[in-house]
Amino acid sequence: MTATKGLEGIVATTSSISSIIDGVLTYRGINIDDLAEKATFEEVVYLLWYGKLPNRSELNQLLSDLSKYAQIPQQVLDQIKLYPKDVNSMAALRTAVSSLALYDEEANDMTPEANLRKAIKLQAQLTTIVAAFARIRQGQEPIAPKSGVSIAENFLYMLTGKQPEKIAIEALDKALVLHADHELNASTFAARVTVATLSDIYSGVTSAIGALKGPLHGGANEAVMAMLEEIGTADNVTNYINEKLANKEKIMGFGHRVYKNGDPRAKHLQKMSQELGKITGNMNWYDMSIQIEELVTGQKGLKPNVDFYSASVYTSLEIPRDLFTPIFAISRTSGWTAHILEQYENNRLIRPRAEYTGPSHQAFTPIEQR
Repeated sequence: MTATKGLEGIVATTSSISSIIDGVLTYRGINIDDLAEKATFEEVVYLLWYGKLPNRSELNQLLSDLSKYAQIPQQVLDQIKLYPKDVNSMAALRTAVSSLALYDEEANDMTPEANLRKAIKLQAQLTTIVAAFARIRQGQEPIAPKSGVSIAENFLYMLTGKQPEKIAIEALDKALVLHADHELNASTFAARVTVATLSDIYSGVTSAIGALKGPLHGGANEAVMAMLEEIGTADNVTNYINEKLANKEKIMGFGHRVYKNGDPRAKHLQKMSQELGKITGNMNWYDMSIQIEELVTGQKGLKPNVDFYSASVYTSLEIPRDLFTPIFAISRTSGWTAHILEQYENNRLIRPRAEYTGPSHQAFTPIEQR
């Protein structure tokens, strides 16, 4: 046996949920470009779970179910209020999601029907948890979710207490569509490994959140925004980036292991970043991002990934930087749960081998002789 670092190039399972073939991302065979421009996030959720786009009646039923389960247990809210005010937002989300299982009487019911209901609950309740956490840490009371509105609209409403602008809802909804699934990424693989033991769906999503917390996965867009804030203005971009490249430092938000000719999701968020910049009257983040892209792509041949422009989109929506990755989790819950349900359907324990590189043929020495 020969190990492959990072499992690169290893095909670990089969899946009918999403694909990346020749640089083209699809959900259930539908091109991400079509979904980003034409579908709502709820339509994408339905597509990932059921394998087809919903008709109007099916979509309305999903919206109704998401509204029905959007409230989170009071015990979880009380728990969030006890978290340290400076706690990492993904650590808070990981802990809160794990605790949801304690208050779901179906937590250990492994029937397909119960697991689908839990997927709906998780999709709805992650939105409420993230918004509640954001308000509680600021000394504000959480806002109850609205009924019959989209996840994007509900999140922005629960975050601010104000009815969000149409463009803000559209921008967040598009970002949710683009982040919903991405084949066998690190967090999705973590979820599938966990539930392959026949552990419950809450355990699977908690594992996924733990993997997404890392800066090499979900935290990249936060790092992009930190970089933009450090640069400050477009006048400083050239010197900053050239110095980073000269020192062989990594520029966050560029390159992707599975895309050789650029991430197909990036262009949609670039366009949205530009539109939001024009509407808000602040083109600084967008202009800086364009300059950085030109420099990094020109000198290194690396193209922006989905994280690069999502940073400026979320900032234009006045979303705090440390909520970027939790928002990623809200979206990716749709893909995580789709993969978990698929794993349950045709399960086999995921148990790879390791190539041993330690010493061999060592004799045991009694403790008196050591």
